[in-house]
Amino acid sequence: MDGILLQAMIYLTAAVIAVPLAVRLRLGSVLGYIAAGILIGPILGFVGSETLDLQHFAEFGVVMMLFLIGLELDPKTLWEMRHRLLGLGGLQIVLTMGAVMGAAMAFGLVWQTALAVGMILALSSTAIVLQTLNEKGLMTTKGGRNSFAVLLTQDIAVIPMLALIPLLALPKTARLGPDGSVQVHDKAHGAAHGLSLVEGLPAWGVTAATIAAVAVTILGGHFLTRPLFRLVHATHLREMFTAFALFLVTGIAMLMIAVGVSPALGTFLAGVVLANSEFRHELESSIEPFKGLLLGLFFMTVGAGINFKLLFADPVTLIALALGLMAVKGLILLALTFVFGLKRRSRWLFTLSLAQAGEFGFVLISFSLQTNVLTVALGQRLLLIIALSMLLTPLAFIINDFLSRRFKDTETTVEDDPIDETGPVIIAGIGRFGQVVNRMLQMSGIRATVLDHDLQMIETIRRFGFKGFFGDPTRPELLHAAGLSNARVLVVALDDKEAAIRLVKLARRERPDLHIVARAADRVHVYELYRAGANDIVREMFDSSLRAGRYVLENMGLSQFEAHEREVAFYKYDRYSLRELAALWKPGVSLTDNPEYLKRAQELNKEMETVVAADDDKFHPLLPPQDDDEVEPSDSAETTSQDDEPLVLEPQKKPAE
Repeated sequence: MDGILLQAMIYLTAAVIAVPLAVRLRLGSVLGYIAAGILIGPILGFVGSETLDLQHFAEFGVVMMLFLIGLELDPKTLWEMRHRLLGLGGLQIVLTMGAVMGAAMAFGLVWQTALAVGMILALSSTAIVLQTLNEKGLMTTKGGRNSFAVLLTQDIAVIPMLALIPLLALPKTARLGPDGSVQVHDKAHGAAHGLSLVEGLPAWGVTAATIAAVAVTILGGHFLTRPLFRLVHATHLREMFTAFALFLVTGIAMLMIAVGVSPALGTFLAGVVLANSEFRHELESSIEPFKGLLLGLFFMTVGAGINFKLLFADPVTLIALALGLMAVKGLILLALTFVFGLKRRSRWLFTLSLAQAGEFGFVLISFSLQTNVLTVALGQRLLLIIALSMLLTPLAFIINDFLSRRFKDTETTVEDDPIDETGPVIIAGIGRFGQVVNRMLQMSGIRATVLDHDLQMIETIRRFGFKGFFGDPTRPELLHAAGLSNARVLVVALDDKEAAIRLVKLARRERPDLHIVARAADRVHVYELYRAGANDIVREMFDSSLRAGRYVLENMGLSQFEAHEREVAFYKYDRYSLRELAALWKPGVSLTDNPEYLKRAQELNKEMETVVAADDDKFHPLLPPQDDDEVEPSDSAETTSQDDEPLVLEPQKKPAE
């Protein structure tokens, strides 16, 4: 017990001293953690043989990080990333594997070993890159999003790599035991963890077990977690929710390890499944502290585990190999930026951030040693090359910061405007839609804070005497600077549908009591904004189409009164249809692939043929009674608005905060 407390004190003391100093010097927390590990390990010798075991424990921070990333995505977003995942990520892996394999064969390695080395070094560090991107606020940039796509592809690629490595085994190759000694070791990979559901199974059995584990993760996340969350929430004990969140992540990780799948990939999949859960934010807040501590511990073990004796025995060669690896990967990444059209700042960020080797390389090296693919000497050199490249990565980000200041994209040359005044209304997006809302508010004497990320549009409205501020409204800091904490109404009038959904989710999360009026591009966008938490949702073409239809009826012989009555009848029936169909809409599923939705839509269309032609007095009883005053304007009940009267969708229970 005393030894554990002493080790904990050593690691925590080193982190508390080194990390704030590194951040103050603008070197980033990752470099601080690695430097702290070097200080307490190779330099002062406070930690030693337990570092490897501790690193396996600390790698769980990567698992938690990918789970949290999955919570920020949904299946639709993941599907939209498919071109970057398969194209950009796939090409990076294949080209890097080929280049490293060719270089390894040039150094005299047989092709089987060279291919294994290529797979090991083709991967980048998910932990370091994502942590640094989040710290520097670069995750939402184009370069950051493309870097994440490549990292996700690499994590997925670990699965076929683990399946391929045993096929490359060489006879009579020494293996590395768990204590670092050379020994013969015939256990299967899954058994090395003490838990395996696939040991001894034929190939088809392993495949079936893997598919079953993925299916359990998806179905369990979709159907079982919500009642379990509610059961835990009923205890009103914060620590129970934290315990359940940790149980969820560790359980999924162990299930994936048992079938030989990357635990990080499994928890990422679980996070995606839970992305639309009302308990998502509670999960994030419960796991985030553990993720940060474990990632920091992981970076420290990387620094503490650097074998300086081996490095000092041949420093020139090993450092040259590490720099050569980063140069080769960097050139491949740079070439891909031209193919996929990344601009200057995004180009340098993408190239420099992914040029290192990664922590999953440690896993592949260990597995390659157990399966006779690598020699012990080669494995130790590869471990050192990976550690050196990871150690140099924070410096690569510093170079990127320098290049970003020198080579600026035209779209990022202008900094966000400082917001010097706020009002009770925030208008995000000042195109044709937002301009009408803003002018109407001004006519009524109500001041609005106007935000838009289109600089040309902001400059245009300024020429006409309207005040607006340049900046991305989906950024939390800009939204708060615009007065989110005190605003009464937020108008979301962005052209980008996905950005509008993100903004509504952000505003609803920060201000549950805020009234949100959102512009929708179409009916599906109405459903998405409703799920995100908007109160009043206005389809941009609906009202103008109604007026056009009324003019057509007037010119077809109906009186103005009759045409107006038909317009009102159609409007009320459309609102009724919207409520009916909203309950059947499924996120990520095309309307034409949703049989329940199609069936009800066809029924409503048949009803409309008789209903719209009926007298107004006969029409109203067909609609369900409404009492708008009973519904609070919060995320407990959302509304849409197509005219001057809000449409109240079916009230929902307010999710747990």
